[in-house]
Amino acid sequence: MLNLKTLALGALLAAASVGAMARPAAYDAHSVDARQARQEARIDAALREGRLSRHEFRSLQREQAAIRRYEAKAKADGIVTRQEHRQLQEMLDHASRHIRNA
Repeated sequence: MLNLKTLALGALLAAASVGAMARPAAYDAHSVDARQARQEARIDAALREGRLSRHEFRSLQREQAAIRRYEAKAKADGIVTRQEHRQLQEMLDHASRHIRNA
């Protein structure tokens, strides 16, 4: 009887873990929004300090707008997939490098 209970519990745990692995990665909109806000602040600070030309500023602003559009498109169906989340993080990484190098 004990072996049957152990087997049933093991099967239940295995089924639960498979279901958990099949779920898409959690999308943390707050961290993405916070990251975008920090990038915007860095761009504004660089402009105020004279480290950016107007052209560089507009280019960085356009890049930020493209990130916002992509995020809105990814969220449009109510689910941000792992691939969309990864793409969004890559876009933010590139933008961060562009800000640093401007």
